[in-house]
Amino acid sequence: MAEPHDLTALEQAAAIASGELTSRQVVEHHLTRVAALGDTVGAFVTVTPDAALAAADAADAVPAEARGPLHGVPTAIKDLTLTAGVRTTFGSAAFVDFIPPVDADVVQFMRAAGLVSLGKTTTSELGCSLYSEGLVAPPARNPWNLAYTAGGSSGGAAAAVAAGLVPVAQGSDGGGSLRIPASLCGLVGYKPSRGLVSGGPIGFGAYGLPTSGPIGRTVADVAALLDVLAQPVAGEPYLAPLPPAGGWLAAARAAEPGRLRIGRFTTPMLAEEPVHPDCVAAVDRAAALLTAAGHEVVEVLPPLTPAAWPLFEIVWYVLALAPVPPERESELLPLTRLLRERGAAISAATLTATLGELQAQVRLGVRRTAGCDLLLCPTLAAPQASVGWFSEGRDPAEDFDRQRRFSPYCAIFNVTGDPSVSLPVGVTADGLPVGVLLSGRYGDDARLLATAAQLEHYGGGWDRHPAIWRAVGSANVNTTSGVGESSA
Repeated sequence: MAEPHDLTALEQAAAIASGELTSRQVVEHHLTRVAALGDTVGAFVTVTPDAALAAADAADAVPAEARGPLHGVPTAIKDLTLTAGVRTTFGSAAFVDFIPPVDADVVQFMRAAGLVSLGKTTTSELGCSLYSEGLVAPPARNPWNLAYTAGGSSGGAAAAVAAGLVPVAQGSDGGGSLRIPASLCGLVGYKPSRGLVSGGPIGFGAYGLPTSGPIGRTVADVAALLDVLAQPVAGEPYLAPLPPAGGWLAAARAAEPGRLRIGRFTTPMLAEEPVHPDCVAAVDRAAALLTAAGHEVVEVLPPLTPAAWPLFEIVWYVLALAPVPPERESELLPLTRLLRERGAAISAATLTATLGELQAQVRLGVRRTAGCDLLLCPTLAAPQASVGWFSEGRDPAEDFDRQRRFSPYCAIFNVTGDPSVSLPVGVTADGLPVGVLLSGRYGDDARLLATAAQLEHYGGGWDRHPAIWRAVGSANVNTTSGVGESSA
């Protein structure tokens, strides 16, 4: 018999709407799973059960006609995202006791939509790395095999969704931080077009690279949460692309993008790095499915090359210069300190010239792939990485270089501002997920979501679950051995 966590986010909302379940029942069920598995997979920094149950009761009291598609459904908020009255550490011991006085816009939107947050999910320190292994929470582990990382910086969000602790979660993506964990954990991670989701209410820096976005098990769930997050806000620095008729969920449900020309490549863009055969095989499978759906898939050169890395590197160093109380700088991790030291040495003139050159390369890249509606490539250069593989016993400079070579694709689409989604198309010989990256033209999120949903359909669906899905209460959950059997 299906349990509440076996249902997708939209199915949970439908069960609540029909009266089959209440939001309180669904939230209590997921809180039980968080208590049993949250630390095992390193999903949460802070859990807020009392607030969650109060929000669930409030959701149950809302009249049926005032409820949206995700009303009453449990979710979680990344620990980089401001939440009024709830501890927000930014993944850092330097902010271990920080409680923001305001909500991020996206938090307000989620609450207004009737979603119920269970707490704050684990992230990398200041969002600086693609793994989530800090000092304020257990490391985010991949529920498919707990010896492997869940990625970052939205690693806790991915671990929570893949382990069935919440059906869908909010994260953010400044260089792959939603798509990398999605690829590792067998999920759908969506980076919207620049400007589609508000970054407010404070600050807009980071040169348009980061954006909030959804992570979930199905394209429809992700599109439904995007409908919640992508609300117009006055004063935003970027013009938001217009939504399709009926919203993003309607586009995903229709799954009718028309016949497209899709450019395929596997050559890494930010590093000259061999690509694992499993990652290439996932692209091959996606290309075959897209061809079967009626699209033309053609080989293309990647829009950018490793020549862009020194430019992106400079920008990433500067992005690490988030305000930190001077007396707490010593509490930062070695990698964060290295990035900040390098960022502090970059002059305004160098940064300005770098941003200009990056934009020039983006223009050339867009022209290079001008005949394509979408681009298809691997999400990562390797399927998985062990917890500690990037950082333990290594110089932080080598740590940073390993990250570049592990993820040489995702960040380019933060630079361009184009929408980009990681889809769990592939699988390794031992059953671990492998993602592919499907990216669209700026503002063409509807077509990208429709194509992603179509690919999901032609692939027979991918809402697969690791063995830990059924492991609540088990005393023999092993944090070093594989648990990656499918439990669909």
